[in-house]
Amino acid sequence: MYILIGGAGLVGLSLAQKLVELGHTVAVIDIDPTACRYAREQVGAIAFEGSAVSTEMLLEAGIRKADALAAVLRSDALNLAMVTLAKHYGVSHIVSRMRHSDFVEPLRLAGANHVISTVELAVSTMVNSIEYPQVESMMHFEQGQIEVLKLSLAKNCYVVGRSLAEIAQDARFPTGSLIIGYQSHPHQDLMIPNGSTVLEPDSTVLIVTKPGSLHQVIDFIEGCK
Repeated sequence: MYILIGGAGLVGLSLAQKLVELGHTVAVIDIDPTACRYAREQVGAIAFEGSAVSTEMLLEAGIRKADALAAVLRSDALNLAMVTLAKHYGVSHIVSRMRHSDFVEPLRLAGANHVISTVELAVSTMVNSIEYPQVESMMHFEQGQIEVLKLSLAKNCYVVGRSLAEIAQDARFPTGSLIIGYQSHPHQDLMIPNGSTVLEPDSTVLIVTKPGSLHQVIDFIEGCK
């Protein structure tokens, strides 16, 4: 894919690096010549020196052929302007960083398919790491309305030796929660389990739940026999 990124700050360059590593063609736009040089020489991206909210610059950078665009500029107002222009030029997939929650709806109305608050995401991740050190990783969807957590099962966990059907029928298992992934061993592939899947010790599960049920899910899963 040809991906256009507005902003060559820490987030923009890190995003560009990951996308280049995945094999995409990435173009970065930034007013800082040093950042543009770094993007070319160290990241392997195409870099355009200028304003990412300039129609001339966007056209030069090939916005009409972009498969996706990420607006990660220094202010919400600039990101909003870039998202609006991207929508105008027909970019089908638009992602924007957001600093202040007041811009969620304006960015969506302007055409952003995904609006990501990097500050809220970082804070939430750190809070969860402190509150739930046993959780290997956690992802947030729909502005934090749904969470997916990855949890390793110790030998004395309550759910070890039980099938997913048994777990789902247990009255203590929080309503609206679901085990959606299972890895029997770190060297095994992650699989989609079914009702007959029996959870083994030292395995890993992926669980989807609502934030309000997080404590209950972890307490239920980890409850000792």
